[in-house]
Amino acid sequence: MSDSPTILICNDDSVDAPGLRCLIESVSGLGHIIAVAPSTPQSGKSSAITVDKPLRIARRPDIGQAEVYAVNGTPVDCVKLAMHTVLSGKKVAAVLSGINHGSNAGNCVIYSGTMGAAFEACMLGIPAIGFSLLHHSWEADFSQCGHFVRSITKAVIDKGLPKGICLNVNIPARCIPNGVKVVKAGEGYWTEEYVDYIDPQGRPFYLLTGRYIDTNPESDQTDSYWLDRNYVTVVPVRPDPTATDCLEAVGNIIGE
Repeated sequence: MSDSPTILICNDDSVDAPGLRCLIESVSGLGHIIAVAPSTPQSGKSSAITVDKPLRIARRPDIGQAEVYAVNGTPVDCVKLAMHTVLSGKKVAAVLSGINHGSNAGNCVIYSGTMGAAFEACMLGIPAIGFSLLHHSWEADFSQCGHFVRSITKAVIDKGLPKGICLNVNIPARCIPNGVKVVKAGEGYWTEEYVDYIDPQGRPFYLLTGRYIDTNPESDQTDSYWLDRNYVTVVPVRPDPTATDCLEAVGNIIGE
């Protein structure tokens, strides 16, 4: 295994999540696998980092041939700390994040801790992929994910990715996927985002819920369109948010 590529695996659902185990098993044999994941669920943490407490990394029992570690922080903390400790001085062929319990299609990529880890790796110049299954349950069936996870990962390790690009991969649930589509993220917004409650002391509190509105449901260029038709979707995304096509327009607005 000394000549095998090193693959770092992270997630946001925690080191105990079934999706993490499935991801490890799906890419077994493609390289030396090291999994570094949060000790507790960190969904919705995006690219958050921990700045107000010490971080610790603890060895967990191996999963197959994979070394497994837990970190008391966010998904991005896991990538950063992995590179600083167990991967220090090693060349990493790919960073894989997931398999997330739940969709990261459309604009969910902005909030996703799964994709936060992928973005962090991308900024380090490492090919990175975030994988998600469209089923939030801890008992979700990941049995149809393995083939697609493995083939996409192998292609990225063998051929690389364009500079500054990582992949957001979503997999439909409760079906045998019909194939793979490389598309753009669907356009939409969230509504009915919170439910109002009153606690026993009469104080209001709110719980996040929400309903996603697809503003262009008939476009066959989006992930949401093809996920509805039981295809795996691959969206190339980048952590650099600069609107380069608007530099001149903004310069004219502010009088540069």
